[in-house]
Amino acid sequence: MTNQENKRPLPPSNNAEEAKPALRLDVFTIFLGTTLVALTLVPWYGFTSGYSTGMWVAFAVFMFWNGLSITAGYHRLWSHKTYKAHPAIRVIFAIGGALAVQNSIRIWCADHRHHHRFTDHVDKDPYSAQRGFWYSHMGWMLRDYEATEKDFSNIKDLDQDPIVVWQDKHYVTLALLSNFLLTTLIGAMLGDAIGGLLLLGFLRLVLSHHTTFFINSLAHFWGRQPYSDGNSSKDNPVIALFTYGEGYHNFHHTFQWDYRNGIFWYQYDPTKWLIKALSWCSLATDLKRIAPEIIEQNMALMQLQVAREKINKFKMKNTQLWLEILETEYDQLVEALNEWSSCRQHWMELKKDSILKKWEETETRQKLKELESALDFQRQQWKMLTQQFA
Repeated sequence: MTNQENKRPLPPSNNAEEAKPALRLDVFTIFLGTTLVALTLVPWYGFTSGYSTGMWVAFAVFMFWNGLSITAGYHRLWSHKTYKAHPAIRVIFAIGGALAVQNSIRIWCADHRHHHRFTDHVDKDPYSAQRGFWYSHMGWMLRDYEATEKDFSNIKDLDQDPIVVWQDKHYVTLALLSNFLLTTLIGAMLGDAIGGLLLLGFLRLVLSHHTTFFINSLAHFWGRQPYSDGNSSKDNPVIALFTYGEGYHNFHHTFQWDYRNGIFWYQYDPTKWLIKALSWCSLATDLKRIAPEIIEQNMALMQLQVAREKINKFKMKNTQLWLEILETEYDQLVEALNEWSSCRQHWMELKKDSILKKWEETETRQKLKELESALDFQRQQWKMLTQQFA
């Protein structure tokens, strides 16, 4: 996590002479045109001609291909390099990204890396939530970029990927072919070329646009901050349902190098499941995960901070005593976590050399069980204490 991730939002610029960017007519036309078709022609054709079951299945396939190409491809693979993917998978994601019409991999990742480096900075974060919901949702894309030169200095690594370079060079062609020709062909194969263009093309594009845009907007306004309050990112399971698991945004901003967003089994994160499934097929490697003790320490620190704020806000009796108890329990939890983590790491290293150090591995394993038991007890103590201030 960079230092910028921990900083509070910076105040808006007071430069009254700052020029107001002009409207990007090409982007505005795409948004307006596709939205009008989705709101008028798509339902009209549905009432007059109808869409077959096969067409709706194809629509779902295109939605997931489109969405996962952004979340698993543009975002977690290329922007954050949380894992490595086979060239065939990268090509599928590159074409799916063009289908999504959210710009080329190079441009998308350059903006996104700036977003993480300068989160909430009103001038340097491309889609800063500090400028308002609609600006971060889609308004930032309507600005005229001609006045300022795009900065690609943060994606030099991606310029070494031939698939990224190829997609950037042929992006417009790929976007047109996938959105018009491919959707119409699939529709024709299902017996309805026009229905394919309307459903797989226009409706899918409008819905996929806004579900992705929710990550930049809604996920910075609505939800909880269980891992860090250093920026406006929020965790929200409802948003995760529409964004292929990206709704656990506070976790992502705190631990951006982790290939997961939803780390618990019950959290909906199909992007994580896809990446994991690809790894079972040797199509994805080097999946990065943040150490569990670091995640737990961050969560405990946030719980400590909330409890402190509640105690001070409501001026509880014996305030100082409560604060001392909290600090003591927190320190004991962190100490137990660190001891468990150190022992676990030692045990895992011994397992690699099990023949020579079998006796030591057994001894360490026994110690690890004892530390796990002590850690579980400390977790329960901490939970009972902090629940009073939840």
